[in-house]
Amino acid sequence: MNSYQRYMAMIRGEPVDHLPRVPILMHFAVRYAGVSYADFARDAQVLVDANRRLVSDFGFDQLDSMCDPWRETADFGAPLEYQADTIPRCEPPLADTKDLSKLARPDPLESERMKNAVRIVQGYKELAWQEYSITGWVEGPAAEASDLRGVAGFMVDLLDDEGFACELMDLCLDNAIRFARAQVAEGADTIGVGDSVCSQISPGLYERLVVPRQKQLFDAIHDAGGLVRLHICGDTNRIMPQIATLGVDILDCDWQVDMPEARQIVGPKVALAGNLDPVSAVMQSTPEEIRDSFRKIYRQVGRPYFITAGCEIPADTPHENLRALCEPIPA
Repeated sequence: MNSYQRYMAMIRGEPVDHLPRVPILMHFAVRYAGVSYADFARDAQVLVDANRRLVSDFGFDQLDSMCDPWRETADFGAPLEYQADTIPRCEPPLADTKDLSKLARPDPLESERMKNAVRIVQGYKELAWQEYSITGWVEGPAAEASDLRGVAGFMVDLLDDEGFACELMDLCLDNAIRFARAQVAEGADTIGVGDSVCSQISPGLYERLVVPRQKQLFDAIHDAGGLVRLHICGDTNRIMPQIATLGVDILDCDWQVDMPEARQIVGPKVALAGNLDPVSAVMQSTPEEIRDSFRKIYRQVGRPYFITAGCEIPADTPHENLRALCEPIPA
């Protein structure tokens, strides 16, 4: 059973040899590959080569296109500055205005940074089609609206100018659907949707304003033939009942999430992923503690389950700790 077969079998509820491993690796990937973050973020081949080396050396089950949250934002026209050691710096183009005409109208197949992501998926397909899962990413409607407006500005908009907040999210949603479809068309079997700001929105506002738009995005991904992996950083316990209505295939759970409670709420068909604290329970831990922790989570939540930390693996994580995270655990 290869990595792709294992990944898909877990989603379908079929027997697998061991639990799939799907860590998020960005800064770690850059350091391990010995490249600059600027090149990792702007050169598709650099990112493809770095991740192909990681799956070969550490033995996990996906090739991931994630590098920073600014692909769509930059293509909407936001100023972007690449940096050598960390993610690019990006300024919200709507920080001081609600004039949506100031935004560019990006095309995932023509705009620089989204086109780069499509090339990454193409590169993975050429290297390892159906050998590993290929995961593309888009920003969710609330996260992208926050990227364009600034988090504080968008939060105020949700309370003071709901009409504008919804118009902005709809613009982001339309772009995310086109971007997701472009990646699935080139070979991505899964689209990760980062909508991390949702952990900061009240359950009522989240259910009324964001959930319908997330559902449109997820339905479009499914209609295109892709799986949906939802990633919301932070404490999502209070919005878990709303998440349970979305029909996601894989749900990333950060370290604050009550995993047994999450399983009870989302039911037996959603693949939970996580949820060790990336710093204290992975980077600062020991291999044996990491192995024991994942076995404990698996006993609590059962299948379907994917092994990963609650969020990105830090760059300073000892190699032996990542190897322990990726060590096969029988399913």
